[in-house]
Amino acid sequence: MAFASKLRMIAPALGIWALAAFGTSAVAQTPGGTLDKIRTSGKAVIGVREASPPMAYALGANTNYTGYHVELCERIIRKLAPQAKLEYFAMTPQNTMPLVQNGTVDIGCGPATNNLTRQQQVAFAVTTYISQVRMAVRADSGISDWKQLDGKAVAVTTGTTAVQLLRKLERDADIKLNTMQTKDNLESLLAVEMGRAAAFVLDDNLLAGIVANSRDPKLYKLTGSTLQSEPIALLFRKDDPAFKQAVDGELTAMMASGEMAKHYDKWFVQPIPPRNVSLNLPLSDELRALFAKPNDEPIESYNKR
Repeated sequence: MAFASKLRMIAPALGIWALAAFGTSAVAQTPGGTLDKIRTSGKAVIGVREASPPMAYALGANTNYTGYHVELCERIIRKLAPQAKLEYFAMTPQNTMPLVQNGTVDIGCGPATNNLTRQQQVAFAVTTYISQVRMAVRADSGISDWKQLDGKAVAVTTGTTAVQLLRKLERDADIKLNTMQTKDNLESLLAVEMGRAAAFVLDDNLLAGIVANSRDPKLYKLTGSTLQSEPIALLFRKDDPAFKQAVDGELTAMMASGEMAKHYDKWFVQPIPPRNVSLNLPLSDELRALFAKPNDEPIESYNKR
């Protein structure tokens, strides 16, 4: 039987089924909303990244995507729309917002910072990671402080918040940087390896993941004081509060049960593929407190604390 025919047969019971899927709180499905789209089409499109371990990345050339956020997205969709086929759409930091905004992807699980500017385009789920923006340098470089980058080339991936943070760093520290914007994180790290850049600036979890899966992890070290703490979250269409409530409900349930802490341990403490290397980033007190009291606050309000 065609999916559309099945849908017509179950339509009278759809409202009751939706309430069960969303948990104890009543959530009305938005006509034309994300869940309606997924159930009608029979598929859910998950936005992923190809080179952002441990959050979202591809294993080899077969586009087998995995990661901390990828598994969260998969779990959520399978819970809310069990019959939907999962499809993956590779995104970049540059095109993530428009692809989520126009509905090309149903939920974005690549690492994205929740900020007020982006909230004008998309909606964010409750925060699932708090990153610290730092730098990766060659272990033999002698660099340990931001001021040592004065006059040097610094690699950043186009579309990441690190671009703006380095501009602010130049003003605050009275230094001049030659900012080298690259197309992805792998190219940024390669610039450091080849000596074209003195440092690669990004979220600490992503830096750790990229270094751990590099050709020679011992070649690099993470250093420098934190430029900024950033709330990282899943994202989806802005005009669909029912979908946000459903996603947040699944995430907060995982946090309350302790399952989220176990999920974190799997990706940040235990060895991860493909090299089976641990990132050695234990759950911080800050993130543990956030799991206890989840919120979706943007970076602007977060950094006022």
